[in-house]
Amino acid sequence: MAKKTSKTAKKGEISIKNVTKVYDPTGVNVMAVDNCSMEIAGGEVCMIVGPSGCGKTTLLNSIAGFHSITEGSIHLDGELLCGPGKPKAEQSAERMVVFQHGALFPWKTLQENVAYGPTVQKAMSASEAMDKAGHMLADAGLGSFITKFPGEVSSGMARRAEIVRALINNPKVLLLDEPYRAMDALTKQIMHESLLETYDRTGVTIFFITHDLEEAIFLGDKVHVVTTRPCQLKKTIEVKIPRPRSFETQSSEEFRKLLVEVNDAVHEEAVKAFKAGEREMA
Repeated sequence: MAKKTSKTAKKGEISIKNVTKVYDPTGVNVMAVDNCSMEIAGGEVCMIVGPSGCGKTTLLNSIAGFHSITEGSIHLDGELLCGPGKPKAEQSAERMVVFQHGALFPWKTLQENVAYGPTVQKAMSASEAMDKAGHMLADAGLGSFITKFPGEVSSGMARRAEIVRALINNPKVLLLDEPYRAMDALTKQIMHESLLETYDRTGVTIFFITHDLEEAIFLGDKVHVVTTRPCQLKKTIEVKIPRPRSFETQSSEEFRKLLVEVNDAVHEEAVKAFKAGEREMA
């Protein structure tokens, strides 16, 4: 596995300070995020865990520029993304998103899908983008499948191609919202190792939302546990397990201790969320 080299550049540092987000769809304020702060170092794999509906995706969407924030600020490498006087960040190729559900164009090959963004943005000529897409797909283990259409490959291959499609833009930050949620355990494990290999090559900052606590520990440098809605930072757990990591890592004593710590923190918030749901239904 290749050593990380570009991580020393420290690009992709995210500073979230006192962010609040209030939705008001029907005239009744719904607070999704309340005074949430966290710091993500450049080149860090940051895992976000918490109960369903707690505001994790709202936070990710605010970084991406899909949602505005009500109060607070978010900076990237010291530059304001959103905050006072600028409630919504501009969408940019420096912050690329991969969601739960696949978004590849079914009528384009994997290579054409990956090349599409920089071609449309005129960042590269069509031939340059296709050439780079081919090389990047090969680096991701998909060199034999570049002419296949998404429906002709496995879900894991398609998801790898989506991540390559995000990375061809050379982003500072990769925003992942439960990208492996629907996969079986074996495919998910292979995808984890593939993502870590990609991280080792690129050093890109990763902001990764998940409900899978083992996934959070295996991939992360830090695990940020957030509260039930409204989202606040409850606890940050540092994962000091050395890299590179393999599936054997999950049987280590250190891994199991971290799993208990994360589970305890998340379970407490899940119980609160369950009780709040019972009150709302009563």
